[in-house]
Amino acid sequence: MFLPGSQRSRNYYLETTMNVRYYGLALFLVMVCCRFPAFGQTEIQSKQTELSRLRNEIEQYEQKIKETEKKEKATLSLLDQYDKQANLLRKLIKAIHRQEQELEKEIAETRSTIRSLNSQVISLKGHYAKYVTRLYKYGRSHDLELLLASQSLNQSLVRAEYLKKFSDQRKNDLDNIVVQREEIEKENVKLRQQLEAQLELLRQKKKDEITLSDKMKKRRQILAQVRKDKTSLQQDASRIVADAKKLESFIAKLIEEERIRKEREAAAAKANKTPAPTKGTAPIYFSRKSLPWPVAGGKIVARFGNQQHPQLGTVTQNTGIDVAVPVGTSVEAVAEGEVSLISWLPSFGNIVIVDHSGGFRTVYAHLSEITVSEGERIAAKSQLGKSGESLEGAILHFEVWKDREKQNPELWLKPKSLSKQ
Repeated sequence: MFLPGSQRSRNYYLETTMNVRYYGLALFLVMVCCRFPAFGQTEIQSKQTELSRLRNEIEQYEQKIKETEKKEKATLSLLDQYDKQANLLRKLIKAIHRQEQELEKEIAETRSTIRSLNSQVISLKGHYAKYVTRLYKYGRSHDLELLLASQSLNQSLVRAEYLKKFSDQRKNDLDNIVVQREEIEKENVKLRQQLEAQLELLRQKKKDEITLSDKMKKRRQILAQVRKDKTSLQQDASRIVADAKKLESFIAKLIEEERIRKEREAAAAKANKTPAPTKGTAPIYFSRKSLPWPVAGGKIVARFGNQQHPQLGTVTQNTGIDVAVPVGTSVEAVAEGEVSLISWLPSFGNIVIVDHSGGFRTVYAHLSEITVSEGERIAAKSQLGKSGESLEGAILHFEVWKDREKQNPELWLKPKSLSKQ
């Protein structure tokens, strides 16, 4: 269909305007996409620093172990050093694994960006080809018609500048997108190299864990010797009393922190004239003889209350119950709540304390591994970690607290065929 010159000029003007907007949007997307890889590199460097710090701490314990072994062959101190080094090594491997997953995600995102840019380039080439076809068929007459169709000199000057910028922008946009795509390809290669490096590091740390596993075999030998040494057993009995007080102080600190937090919330509610938070009450699920056991199977080897040492004959108070289970048994939360504290004490090993609201807290000790983090909300029967081994054997130590009062766990756990050996 034949169109008058002025009509064709208007159509050409509208088409040109749409093309400029399209190219401008494409360039904007490229600029935005290309800003993120640099940000990711900063995060990676920060995490590498964390890994280096953990490695240094592991090496420090390695030196301590060697120095201690030169002086004494079987001591409680040596066992503690093995435990601390093992914790650091597991923490290091977990950190590396997290970085591996994050790098895989970044690589996937980069590849997605590259696919998107490829699609944009194809589209831009299509537009560019159409423009070249029009130039071949009509030459620059359309540009001239657009200028001649101007209603005023000012409009003509504006259109002339517009056409010049469009012509320059069209070429620059296409060149820039190709260049930026190449840059992102380089970033993709870099990420893959980093992932390979992390995988290699993970393999190396697994080798270190095998080495540590060999040392842990030696630790078990030392543990067997310590169990036969009356002096070491007496020292451990004293440590148990001291560590029980430290554990009690952990509970007291958590209670005080909760009190302060509630006071601040109440003050904020009063200032904002909003209802104050309701006072925590005992959860419905936290009733006597209703809680699931933290481990499957096993036998109670030490009940709540005063316990006589089988070798020393001394009497100490057990603040919970000890359940004999194989090392590596899954340890689960008996109720939903929040992980309020993760710590370590010589006589309790790795400890996890869970706040269940209403003043109730549960303690899980002698864990060989911990799979949760402080502040994490957990559901009932969520895994907290795996059981470990102490001087008393392969056990899980479990406690129930109501505010500052120690409770007999058996009064809260469901009746089960767990009997004292």
